[in-house]
Amino acid sequence: CCRATVVGVGAIGRQVAVQLAAMGIPWLQLVDFDAVEAVNLAPQGYFEEDLGRPKVEATGDLCHRVNHDLELHQVNERFRRSMEIGNTLFCCVDSIETRRIIWEAVKTKADFYCDGRMSAEVLRVLTAADPAGRKHYPTTLFAAGEAYAGPCTAKTTIYCANIAAGLALGQFTRYLRGLPIDQDVSM
Repeated sequence: CCRATVVGVGAIGRQVAVQLAAMGIPWLQLVDFDAVEAVNLAPQGYFEEDLGRPKVEATGDLCHRVNHDLELHQVNERFRRSMEIGNTLFCCVDSIETRRIIWEAVKTKADFYCDGRMSAEVLRVLTAADPAGRKHYPTTLFAAGEAYAGPCTAKTTIYCANIAAGLALGQFTRYLRGLPIDQDVSM
C-alpha cells in the first residue's frame, strides 16, 4: 500500500497534497506546525475562511473534499526525526537546514523521496528513489548561508507551486510504473 507523507503544506506542499488526494492515494499524512495567515491566501491557495487555522487542517479538509475515502493523518507540529512516516515522502519545507534534518531522518525509511524547492518563478524538484538519486540528493544540501535570497519584490506564485507539485507527482507516477526518474529538474 502506498502511504504518502507531505512535510510542509505551504505553496508546493499544499498543491502536492491536493494532487495526491485527486490521484486517489489511500493514506496521506500532512506535517506542518504553521497556521494560515493572510500572506498565505493567494500564493498558497488557501481560502479566507482558513485564516488562523492550522495548515494541516485546512489542507486536510480540502483533500477530504477531493477524496472522501482518504485515510488522513494531520500532524500539527514540526517534523521530528522520530516521527513515523509513510513509505513515500514529499519534502516541501522552506529551509535548507530543515531539508537536511528530514533527509538524515528518512533516507533509509522512504522508498520514494521528493523535494520541491522554489523562489518566485524558479523551481527545482529533486527525487531520490534509486541508488543514483540517493547519492545525488545529499550533494544539493548546502550551508544555510549559501541559500539564494530573492529580492523582496519576488513573491511566491501559486502557478509556480502548481508546476513544481505537478513535476513532483510526475516523478512519483513514473516511480510507481517502474519508469526512469529525473533526479534533478530545474525551471
